[in-house]
Amino acid sequence: DQQTSGLWIGTFHGIAHKLLRQHWKEARLPRAFQILDSGDQNRLLRMMLRNLNLDENKWRPSRIAGFINRCKDEGKRPINLTEQKGGDQLITQQYQRLYRLYQQECEHSGLVDFGELLLRVYELWRDNPDLLNYYRERFGHILVDEFQDINTIQYAWLQILVRSQSNVFVVGDDDQCVYGWRGSKVENIYKFADDFPGTQTIRLEQNYRSTNNILKAANAIITHNTMRLGKNLWTVDDDGEPIKVYNASNEVDEARFVVDHICYFIRQGKQLRDIAILYRSNAQSRLFEEALIRMAIPYHVYGGLRFFERAEVKDALAYCRLVANRDDDLSFERAVNIPPRGIGRRTLDLVRETARVHGLSLWQGALKLLYSDAMNKRFINTIGGFLRLIEMMDLDSSGKSLHERVQHIINFSGIIEMYKQSRDDKCDIRVENLEELINASIDFTGNPEVDTFCTREESDRFNSFLAYAALESGRVYGSVSDDRVQLMTLHMSKGLEFPVVFLVGLEEGLFPHSRSAAEPCQLEEERRLAYVGVTRARQHLYLSYAERRSLYGQDVNSVPSRFIREIPLEITREVYMPQKRPRLTNSQILRKNYQ
Repeated sequence: DQQTSGLWIGTFHGIAHKLLRQHWKEARLPRAFQILDSGDQNRLLRMMLRNLNLDENKWRPSRIAGFINRCKDEGKRPINLTEQKGGDQLITQQYQRLYRLYQQECEHSGLVDFGELLLRVYELWRDNPDLLNYYRERFGHILVDEFQDINTIQYAWLQILVRSQSNVFVVGDDDQCVYGWRGSKVENIYKFADDFPGTQTIRLEQNYRSTNNILKAANAIITHNTMRLGKNLWTVDDDGEPIKVYNASNEVDEARFVVDHICYFIRQGKQLRDIAILYRSNAQSRLFEEALIRMAIPYHVYGGLRFFERAEVKDALAYCRLVANRDDDLSFERAVNIPPRGIGRRTLDLVRETARVHGLSLWQGALKLLYSDAMNKRFINTIGGFLRLIEMMDLDSSGKSLHERVQHIINFSGIIEMYKQSRDDKCDIRVENLEELINASIDFTGNPEVDTFCTREESDRFNSFLAYAALESGRVYGSVSDDRVQLMTLHMSKGLEFPVVFLVGLEEGLFPHSRSAAEPCQLEEERRLAYVGVTRARQHLYLSYAERRSLYGQDVNSVPSRFIREIPLEITREVYMPQKRPRLTNSQILRKNYQ
């Protein structure tokens, strides 16, 4: 106890908070400074936008917060930002202005956000040499875990704090650096030996989790990366079962295969918590959720929302419901300003008050105001434009098939275009989820288990699909126990392990993602993500891909992922659905596509 009594253990943020509490005066903070969490940060930005008369639907608080946090992660104050050139110049200048005003507001109110914790401590040491020397002596030895995930300002901590290479010890795996989009820099682990001369590298290559075949597959995939320190995982355990590879005819077949095999493992006595389904994109979860629901298998979407609960899906469904029923007030409220139309709070309050006084729906209240003589041109253009948009959506999509109608409404709502032009880190994921909603409407039509919701009339089918989506969103699946099948993205799986893993959607354009395939650095991160996914499995690993997949409402031919091709054929085994006759073997398909 005496030897460890002076030990500081914590996250970068936790240690930063402790330092700032002790040295608040040197850090130019009030003694009782408060920490802003992400929710508080967004609320502060929202208040600022109101005071500046800026439309928060155009200048989204979450996007501004993301910009500010990225700047602080890079160690940049507003004064350090260079003037932006090009098409986004005006937008970036506004973001920089808001960063400056936000920081002034934080200083005035004694508030510190998460990014500020790290940056303020770095500046504390930089600007106070005596204090820096004290902590250089105080921390005789420094250990950093998960080193591959640290960002620029965290690396700067080490560079300023470590007095010699002999008292710093870092533990990390460059092959598991998969958070580049969140600020982590794999380059930090590569340049560590140069920045800290005399570094000794110890490779921890023995694995105690996975079978030998699983490790062979992981090694075979990751060796195709050129930027890595290099290691080769091995185990004293036996080879175990071969890697199972399934060639699905389409994504529905893939989901059915996975759930059928989950049922097999349940019959063999496996607990549900032993089984995980891993995918590259959140949008892929929908079909697996529906297949698990049909078989009454409890599941948990780890670290995320079920498909129909996601905000962008709810936004699109609000448009659909408003097309189906103009008097749906909840859908009116949700859709009226997404995408931003410049409809302010006062205008909406006027619509609400008119509807309340006359006992009307919001739609009817807006119409009443629109046809009165008291409304100005701005009201007519904004609220009137929204009402006309809904009417045109209904008119133009009337008589179309269910999926054509859903696709038309989503496209003409402008939501997809809004996210495509967004600076939000999750914009691509949101677009994929909206495209998956179109696929959901296609599957609804062709699925006899849900087709009983409605008659053959397309208008009734449209309403029934909306009812189905609402029911799927509101239901809770599974017991209160933790014994559920785990569904998660590959990013969320890092650090976890399961006896049985299904790694699905292994197709070019999906995984590796089309956004990354053309950029060498991004492709290497995709391959590290595949490495992480494979090494989550302890005993049984299934890889699946579909020959055809529905994208943008259309069936497209798929090419098996290069990550499957990189695994030696001798440690894989092709598997089939019961009573499903094989068309071509996986090896034949791989050779056919890559010769």
